[in-house]
Amino acid sequence: MKKLFLALGLVAFTSLASAEVEQYTIDSKHSFANFSVRHVVAKTSGSFSDVTGMIKIDHDNLANSSVHATIKVASVNTNLAKRDEHIQKPEYLDALNFGEITFVSKKIVAKSATQGLMTGDFTMHGVTKTIIIPFEILGFGADPWGGKRSGFEAATVIKASDYGFAWMKKANAPVGDDIEVTLLIEGIKAK
Repeated sequence: MKKLFLALGLVAFTSLASAEVEQYTIDSKHSFANFSVRHVVAKTSGSFSDVTGMIKIDHDNLANSSVHATIKVASVNTNLAKRDEHIQKPEYLDALNFGEITFVSKKIVAKSATQGLMTGDFTMHGVTKTIIIPFEILGFGADPWGGKRSGFEAATVIKASDYGFAWMKKANAPVGDDIEVTLLIEGIKAK
């Protein structure tokens, strides 16, 4: 009888200990990787709408959380089809040879219960660099379909030249080097 209570107590403790760790699948229908970049003397912006991946959240210790995200280059949308096609050509993102942009976290540092810094490997155009991305947890809650959702926002600036691009090196280059990135991510709790 004592062993039975001990086993039941161990099961209950294990359930409680892991209850605060959740996994969320990135919902590509409600997640966006937005960007803006200098164009001539102004800025132009766009979005990648095919964002997928997994987010693991440890509510008790954000440092144990992780992110693995993939962006399909072909999903670029700048509200002008001709520009979208141009962005995918070899001179720019080269979607044929480098169809995905990825981020895999290596370390997360919590600044508060809802904000922190993600350090991870960012791969674009066949080049991988370690970057730090500030993020905010927007919340967790029930969705209208009986599931649970999570919301996140992150923003950073990357240099195109760090990833082997040379468009900004041309005389009177119309496109700048700094790319401002804002990630709006919605996750669906994995079952």
